[in-house]
Amino acid sequence: MTYARPAQDSRPGRPAISVIAHRGASEDAPEHTLAAYRKAIEDGADALECDVRLTADGHLVCVHDRRVNRTSNGRGSVSALELADLAMLDFGSWKDDGFANEAPDRQHEDPERTSVLTLERLLELVADADRRVELAIETKHPTRWAGQVEERLVELLARFGHTNPAMRTDWTPSVRVMSFSARSLHRVRAAAPEVPGVYLMQFLTPRHRDGRLPPGVGIAGPGIRILRSHPDYVAKAHRAGHRVHVWTVNDTADVELCQELGVDAVITNRPKQVRIQLGLG
Repeated sequence: MTYARPAQDSRPGRPAISVIAHRGASEDAPEHTLAAYRKAIEDGADALECDVRLTADGHLVCVHDRRVNRTSNGRGSVSALELADLAMLDFGSWKDDGFANEAPDRQHEDPERTSVLTLERLLELVADADRRVELAIETKHPTRWAGQVEERLVELLARFGHTNPAMRTDWTPSVRVMSFSARSLHRVRAAAPEVPGVYLMQFLTPRHRDGRLPPGVGIAGPGIRILRSHPDYVAKAHRAGHRVHVWTVNDTADVELCQELGVDAVITNRPKQVRIQLGLG
């Protein structure tokens, strides 16, 4: 299938496309596990993407779905469970088809592939990396905890030095917050204006077709389907002064489309392969 495409972005001095690991290197390891994020760093990912939800006892954990049923051997809503409850679940063996014929205890040999991951632990991993690794954190809404999610998130980012550049003139943010909820991004901006926001879009509504975003948001986050249907959107967003981070870009044809359109970043389950395709790895 081919798409009508505008001329390739040729702005001089344009930096290479940033490759963001979607839930870690989630094609190779169970999503949102420490193993998936370690693999993404090893594969050269420029940034790590994660979803966060608040547990019943106030911990931010990296889980995409509202319920744990799909990615663990348990049941129930993340918001109704405490961290200790989640710590008892296996969040990885569903991915490891090779374990199907092994003894049950083999499934738990590597806790980095099976244990629930807190955002705090992921921030520690990034802080300990031997190179700059950025982090793209998606807040999930609606949730029973509403603004408490952003409150806890900003507290954690502040503890790790991501919210206040102080007097450093060379400081550039290495963490950004993404959401389909403009209200969530507004809450983060009000509490931590230094942290960039990414407005995620599954559909291109009329109010955003010209490249505009909610007030105070500087990065557009369209799904790849938007670019397939509206390839001129990238140029419109750039003309409006916004960067464009596209999700979830796995197919080689979609990577090529993003490259031709001049997007700023791609979010992918396959960071190593995408970097190779882009000539970065």
